[in-house]
Amino acid sequence: MAKMNMLQAINNALDLAMAANDKVLCFGEDVGIFGGVFRATSNLQQKYGKGRCFNTPLVEQGIIGFANGLAAQGSFPVAEIQFADYIFPAFDQIVNESAKFRYRSGNLFNVGNMTIRTPYGGGIAGGLYHSQSPEAYFAHTPGLKIVVPRNPHQAKGLLLASINDPNPTLFFEPKRLYRASVGEVPEGEYQLPLGEAEVLKEGTDVTVLGWGAQMEVIDKAVEMAEKEGFSCEVIDLRTILPWDVETVAESVLKTGRLVITHEAPLTGGFAGEIAATIQERCFLYLESPIARVTGMDTPFPLVLEKEHFPNHLKVYEAIRESVEF
Repeated sequence: MAKMNMLQAINNALDLAMAANDKVLCFGEDVGIFGGVFRATSNLQQKYGKGRCFNTPLVEQGIIGFANGLAAQGSFPVAEIQFADYIFPAFDQIVNESAKFRYRSGNLFNVGNMTIRTPYGGGIAGGLYHSQSPEAYFAHTPGLKIVVPRNPHQAKGLLLASINDPNPTLFFEPKRLYRASVGEVPEGEYQLPLGEAEVLKEGTDVTVLGWGAQMEVIDKAVEMAEKEGFSCEVIDLRTILPWDVETVAESVLKTGRLVITHEAPLTGGFAGEIAATIQERCFLYLESPIARVTGMDTPFPLVLEKEHFPNHLKVYEAIRESVEF
């Protein structure tokens, strides 16, 4: 085991993947010598050469189009989009090409070996163009997998699983956690399962569900709630697409309540999909309305970032109101 922050864990995962398979390539804006804007790819070009870790032009559609072409020919491209906010010029390539490549050919060809890494979310005073959480846009697209880690250990295991998964995968990295803390991470290669949520804490009164950076927020909220005598079951969804319906439903059948939190705005956020599905599965067992604690339906503000944010106090209030309903 070694102590790593999330950036070091991601860099270590890329290093191991490139060492194990010479078809793994890393590319994106400034990822070469510079190591990317957050230094996630530091030293990879020096170690594996400019043919396997290299800079691209500042054109997101081209980055993903190039990744599609490489993956279609048997490579394992790991494409970096510098900020998740910048992924929208590549939306057509991801949604209309990457996600449908296998389906349109009847599995004669595919781009399943492709991984797209991108930092998402707020908390760094990035304003409206460097703070968005766009996972719900892509969750509407069959053919993709969407993964969001919560800490260094999860980041390494889930990224290695994403690179080796036979489906095109979007890997959203919570950038406010990149250097926020360190954790114990196995030094060797390991993979964590995609499509499986993780129950982090068992409880009987309410299920509290999130992913990525919101898991830290949930921990603080649950600590407050338990001082008031509320027993909380905590679940990290980990994978948005496909999401683990069975684990969440099983929990809600036990607790009778569900609080979901994410950074993205309320309207059209992925919490709505979860709420609708759990309502269908667990309607007769629900003791209170399913609660959603999210960002506001506004562009992500700069000076009002703290007010916009679904922080631990808002999550705590939702827990209390749900249990006392």
